[in-house]
This record gives sequence, C-alpha cells and structure tokens, in this order.
Amino acid sequence: MDGVDYILSEDTRKTQILLDKYGIKTKLLSYYSVTEKSKLNRIITMLKDGNSLALISEAGTPCISDPGSILINECIKENINIKSVPGASALTHSLVLCGFPVNRYYFQGFLPVKKGREKTFIGLKKIMMPVVIYESKYRIKKTLSDCHKYFGNREVSICRELSKKFEEVVNINLGIVVKNLSLIKEKGEFVIIVNNC
Repeated sequence: MDGVDYILSEDTRKTQILLDKYGIKTKLLSYYSVTEKSKLNRIITMLKDGNSLALISEAGTPCISDPGSILINECIKENINIKSVPGASALTHSLVLCGFPVNRYYFQGFLPVKKGREKTFIGLKKIMMPVVIYESKYRIKKTLSDCHKYFGNREVSICRELSKKFEEVVNINLGIVVKNLSLIKEKGEFVIIVNNC
C-alpha cells in the first residue's frame, strides 16, 4: 500500500489504524457502498491521469459482498490495468472450516431484509449443495430461524469474525440452534453455511 498514490478505503478510521502501525503515510480516500457510484468518475479520471490506487475493504475482500465491483467493471471497460492481491476472505475461510463437501457450493451473500426474502429462501431450498449466507449481528437470530423454517433440520456451520481475534465456528444442526438462539453472540459478522446436499 506504500507504493500507491491513494488508498480507497471502506472505513478510513479502521484503515488508518493499520497504516499507522506500519508507518504508511499514503493518503486515504473514503469509498463505501453509498458513495461508490458518485465517486466513480473522479476515481477513473485519477487513474487515467496516471495515479495508482489501492482498494481495500473494512474486514473482507473487495467486491465479495463489499464495495468494488462497480469500479472494477468500469476499469475493465476503460482498459485500466487491475491487479489483485489475495487476502483473507470469509467465503473461502468458512468453506474450509465447515466440513461439508464443497467442490460445489452456492454463494448467496446477504439476504434481502424484507422484500423478496421468502422468495429467496424458497429458491435456495431447491439448490442441492451447500448454501453460503452472509449475515450481520442484527439479523443473525432471525436468519437462523428462517434457515430452519425453509431448510429443515440440516447441518449448519455458523462462523463468526473469521480471521479475527474472536473467531468462532460452530458446526451443529439447525434444530438445535433454534432451540438455543440465546447462546448466539450477537457480535461481529457471520457466515452461515447450510449443508443442503
């Protein structure tokens, strides 16, 4: 990151902590989902003017349920060179830890909060492979209850705060989970994998 002109960051406050730790002085620019479209032209102009930029997300991988795909798509259209440096990804990390056969899986990402939620679950139930769902601490209990409602008593892997200090993985059945929802810690970000094989 020290070799670029600017760093686009989903959360500049958290990124600044990382930069300070390693003595990196590169200028930060805020870039998150709400501003992604409005900042696109400015960023493309900066790149065309010869500036180099790095794109990082708060606690995941850009473009994987995080900002970035709009920018990457525009760079491709404009023939702007893109490089990817693989890093921590909750998706791949959770697939390794779930213990299910994952030579094929379906990545749902975040579910609709209200409109289209039931229809999405009905569709997911028909996909006969592990289904990966991202969820926030605010809806984790509701989503686990909904998973039980639509998938039945399937095996589930519940991963929390992957690759972070308080990482936790619980492999269990959905029926047991819904009877013990009070034990779910509503902290951090979650990956749910339902073994729908």
